[in-house]
Amino acid sequence: MTFEPLASDFYGYADLLTDREKEALASLRDYLETEVKPIVNGHWEAATFPHETVKGLAAQDVYSFAWEETRPFENSAVFRGFVALELARVDASIATLVGVQNGLAMGSISVAGSQEQRREWLPKMAAGDVVGSFGLTEPDSGSDSAQGLRTVATRDGDEWVLNGSKRWIGNATFGDITVIWAKSAEDGQVKGFIVPRATPGFTATKIEGKQSLRIVQNADITLEDVRVPEANRLQNANSFRDTAKVLRLTRAEVAWAAVGNSIGAYEAALRYARERVQFGKPIASHQLVQDHLVTCMGNITASLGMVVRVSQMLDAGTQRDEHSALAKAYTTARMRETVSHAREVLGGNGIVLEYDVARHFADAEALYSYEGTREMNTLIVGRALTGSAAFV
Repeated sequence: MTFEPLASDFYGYADLLTDREKEALASLRDYLETEVKPIVNGHWEAATFPHETVKGLAAQDVYSFAWEETRPFENSAVFRGFVALELARVDASIATLVGVQNGLAMGSISVAGSQEQRREWLPKMAAGDVVGSFGLTEPDSGSDSAQGLRTVATRDGDEWVLNGSKRWIGNATFGDITVIWAKSAEDGQVKGFIVPRATPGFTATKIEGKQSLRIVQNADITLEDVRVPEANRLQNANSFRDTAKVLRLTRAEVAWAAVGNSIGAYEAALRYARERVQFGKPIASHQLVQDHLVTCMGNITASLGMVVRVSQMLDAGTQRDEHSALAKAYTTARMRETVSHAREVLGGNGIVLEYDVARHFADAEALYSYEGTREMNTLIVGRALTGSAAFV
């Protein structure tokens, strides 16, 4: 399948990819355009999840690329970023499904699990046979998860007993396992646990009334004396520093998804501008409409340059927390601006799902907030710049 560079990749960053990476990206794009894009607006409006996409995406290897146990071919972090971009360009909820499965859940097991745990779980998850979620955020602990985690894990012989609650946990209503992060009652350190959904005392309830990422099935989780065997404790998760290693990887991919969501809105606006006739000519030929489109392109191009460099640093082993934090803060802020310009190009039609921009516009709000708010990421960067922490 021939890879065609996106017109919105104005400076040609995709030229950095290998031929094998471009081939995989072309196959993924074809699947997304033919199988996913036609159904997302209906599912978004109904707040339902297209379960058939789990296996369809697995066939495209999207859960496999990053991990040694499942990697189909050698690939770069830049390529994996372009995968996140392509997903979000079509739908940010589908990109979130993959980000939770591949980045957060599989990432937790890969980064903090034992060799035995990685061999047991990663191939099943890569194949889409097991769907995972990531249980860190709590009703009263989001930005302060490092210090404010209230879920407690108590050792009882060869088992751990978990008590607490989690909120905003994507995939948890239908997923097979959730990685739960809890503070040990013994040493006060954060540890991770693989918890099957069928475990007694584990309850996941769908959060209703969302106006962003409506396809994502976010859940409130209640843990009441949930017993987990020692074999399901992530053996290399010994403090929040290990949790942060996972977030460092996924935060950069959220930045890529923000660029993809921006591109999706921009492309829909450009398509509309070329077709919509007012005052006797397509509105694409109006100066003020072109100004909106050029502003979108400038934001996309600047953001793409940033995420490409962050991913190159990840491959080189030089990426630090502040690098991914700056990328996430900057690209999501520019995304918010870009989807607003795209919506304005469509006038009243900009709030109608049929034209796609409304969905990208609404979904931008969730991308802006999750994986660290702009303010929290700014403080991470500010600490690196000044040497002074200003979190409290």
